[in-house]
Amino acid sequence: MVPSPDDILDGAHVLSMPMRTKFRGIITREVMLIRGPAGWGEFSPFPEYDDAESAPWLASAIEAAWDGPPSPLRRRIPVNATVPAVAASDVATVLSRSPGAETAKVKVAEKGQTLADDIARVRAVRELVPRVRVDANGGWSVDDAVTALEALTADGPLEYVEQPCASVPELVEVRRRVPGVRVAADESIRRAEDPMKVVRAGGADIAVLKVAPLGGMRALLELAGELGEYGVPVVVSSALDSAVGISAGLAAAASLPRLEFACGLGTGSLFVRDVAPASEVVDGTYPVGSVEPDAQALIELDADAERTQWWIERVRRCHALLR
Repeated sequence: MVPSPDDILDGAHVLSMPMRTKFRGIITREVMLIRGPAGWGEFSPFPEYDDAESAPWLASAIEAAWDGPPSPLRRRIPVNATVPAVAASDVATVLSRSPGAETAKVKVAEKGQTLADDIARVRAVRELVPRVRVDANGGWSVDDAVTALEALTADGPLEYVEQPCASVPELVEVRRRVPGVRVAADESIRRAEDPMKVVRAGGADIAVLKVAPLGGMRALLELAGELGEYGVPVVVSSALDSAVGISAGLAAAASLPRLEFACGLGTGSLFVRDVAPASEVVDGTYPVGSVEPDAQALIELDADAERTQWWIERVRRCHALLR
């Protein structure tokens, strides 16, 4: 049974979390944290998402707060470092916030930057981390992707390229033209009406799955099972979540029968302050477990009344779309 909007909003907190550097085009991340009988959940679809796309994020928050996580198969999760589109000279500082990480995901194809910027950034990461994956967020054309991937692999292999182009046919073509680099689909799964379409079309070697956009931890596990039937492994990643949302991602990763790659759940280092103290990182792994927001953080990160009301109204509209 889905709790009522009043039950969801009772004691909810809308928070505004400043970021260390621009990421995904934003410098402040807004989230709503809700509390239920099983703990805390996070509702944080990006502001530009419409209600239909945002509703699964609410279902995910409700699952975490009312049902809790599925049974884990492991207690620690390997996590990649995340490197925004910073200057190569800033890479070491960024990586220092992810001690022990043996894999780094590097943002490329940033608007206003050049391929030379991407090459320099990836080269700086290679000097410090043994495995590198890159994420273009659909920012390249097919020809641009081919050119960029040839240049970025000149110094060594990439673990994979995440969402090099926006459309499924483009991903298929990139796989055909650059067979030496595995393609991971993110937006083509996360924002698709049919998340299996890209796999059936032959556009993905790997699937990047995020708990909130898919409707929760159990929905992610169900989709991972379907992908497994096609031989496509998954990487559980963050949707730029707070520590509460990250805990749901870690719980989902902990319940996967197979976990072949480091997960993209280290994005807490991108915030000036998170809603809870950082987890203890051991050899690039994060512990699985519930998160209790810090009371002082809830006060200091509290959004203003206008933004709080905006989120309250959004919850009510999205709730009406839940089955």
